[in-house]
Amino acid sequence: MPDPLATSAVILAGGLARRMGGGDKALREIAGRSLLERVIGRLAPQCERLVLNANGDPARFAAYRLPVVSDPVADFPGPLAGVLAGLDWLDAHHPETQWMLSAPADCPFLPLDLVVRLHQARIDQQAQIAVAASAGRTHPVVALWPLDMRGDLRRALLADDIRKVDRFTARYARAVVDWPTDPFDPFLNVNTPEDIAEAERISRAASD
Repeated sequence: MPDPLATSAVILAGGLARRMGGGDKALREIAGRSLLERVIGRLAPQCERLVLNANGDPARFAAYRLPVVSDPVADFPGPLAGVLAGLDWLDAHHPETQWMLSAPADCPFLPLDLVVRLHQARIDQQAQIAVAASAGRTHPVVALWPLDMRGDLRRALLADDIRKVDRFTARYARAVVDWPTDPFDPFLNVNTPEDIAEAERISRAASD
């Protein structure tokens, strides 16, 4: 039997980045390193393999040497489509995989204990999905998914027209894991120029 804690990850970069004026937000730099490079650096030590969910020409991400998978559902239906893209790719190429982490490409300070704590919570609470939280709110796209949920997710997107992550995960037993926000929130999303400035400040303070 494969190790149930052997976890792969999909990095979600399929959004439209409207609040940043469009373009590839994942390639924006914080202190000389792109957001995507920072997320890879955080997740690679925790995961067996990484796959990138992004739409358009995959060649623009060639330097990162990751498989690039586009949304399997048209018209940019949101992060659930990226989660499904990751699940589909793993099922096709690594069907022995049992668990997949999803995380956005605009969170440059993801916790280094993210995978192990999510797994521990879903085991302790006998949950099907585990979700990260901080500062009194959940981060539904930072979650641990079982591979055998891909059929349910496909039906939810295509037949039920579900787009909100919380609406889908409400169907299942869900563990929520809270992280401290001192000295900074590890789930800071870089969505605006102001967020870039804050991420630069955190990076300088952490000598990162």
